Amino acid sequence: MVLVGVPTLLALRPVRRPAELAELGFLLNLGINEIPHAALVLLVPATVMTAVDGDLDAFGWAAAALVATGLTVVAVRGHRSTQSLQRALDDGLGDGWRTAVAPDLATALRRRRPYMRILAMPFRLRPRTVVRVRNVSYGEAGRRNLLDVYHHRSRPADAPVLIHLHGGKYRQGRKSTQSMPLVHRLARQGWVVVSANYRLRPAASHPDHLIDVKKVIAWVRRHGAEYGADPSTLFISGSSAGGHLALLAGLTPGDAAFQPGFEDADTSVTAVIVFNGYYGHYFDRGDHSAPASYLRPDAPPVLLVHGDRDTLVPVESARGFAERLREVSAGAVVYAELPWAQHAFDLFHSLRFEAVVDTVEAFAAWVRSPGRASERLDRQCHSDFRTIDG
Repeated sequence: MVLVGVPTLLALRPVRRPAELAELGFLLNLGINEIPHAALVLLVPATVMTAVDGDLDAFGWAAAALVATGLTVVAVRGHRSTQSLQRALDDGLGDGWRTAVAPDLATALRRRRPYMRILAMPFRLRPRTVVRVRNVSYGEAGRRNLLDVYHHRSRPADAPVLIHLHGGKYRQGRKSTQSMPLVHRLARQGWVVVSANYRLRPAASHPDHLIDVKKVIAWVRRHGAEYGADPSTLFISGSSAGGHLALLAGLTPGDAAFQPGFEDADTSVTAVIVFNGYYGHYFDRGDHSAPASYLRPDAPPVLLVHGDRDTLVPVESARGFAERLREVSAGAVVYAELPWAQHAFDLFHSLRFEAVVDTVEAFAAWVRSPGRASERLDRQCHSDFRTIDG
């Protein structure tokens, strides 16, 4: 009972201070917050077995009922993310954004939520239709410069590309561990998805990690076609520290300072997607290492998704960055806050993250649609007027 009850309480009332206790609380409630039904599956038979053995008194029944109620509340809160994500798309892309989506991409707007599959398989494995090509080298740093490629078994031609970067405070983490429901979904839909390692502290520091990411982009430009990719449509995403890296890469296309030895490589991206991202500066490197230092009017479209109960990266930092980016960029900025979501909500195949993946598909369909060309012009004119007025 305690093993389920304490994490449930922490999911309902997350601890924010001190930092050490907040991180411990995050680790304890992470699974409960995303897949509470799995905890119910454990709680119910354990309670029944204890009762059958005659070891459950009135207090035990009351405690079990209270924990079950808490888990139900957590589940309902997770399902509410769908509404928040839809509002974010409408706010960031405009009320009529769906009409700009090309007919051949519009199926991304009509996905049916596979509730039974989510409930039965929260740790879902790679679909049979998706091939994983493991440990492809893109640099000279051994296993920290390896990437995995996911593509549909039929290997369709001219597929869009997603590069995903893991989190871990720049100290830990590895490819193909985070956002896997997104990786599998897009690969199943015909995308080519690249999940990459990059060098970590203390062996590496800023801008080494960013240089590695630029090498990954350059690798996709050179070799993506071998896996059926069209490297001209290249999205980059990241979780936590990986989101920090994705933004830095997306906002510094072709910057020679971050491309030593491959200065002429095209490292531009089509759009940036960030989950529970970090938006500050890199340890002791100052503001020049923060994404906000590279804001630009021609920034690519950006989708930012953050939990409003994130105890590791407070939601205020995500809100502030989204506001600053909107002030500068002529491109679309979609900012979504997930109600009651913690850090690392992308680890599980949950109702919440399934809704996020739906949103990514919809956002990507809009970005890829030729019909939004007039929208880009309208935003650029609006940006120019803001500059003149300022």
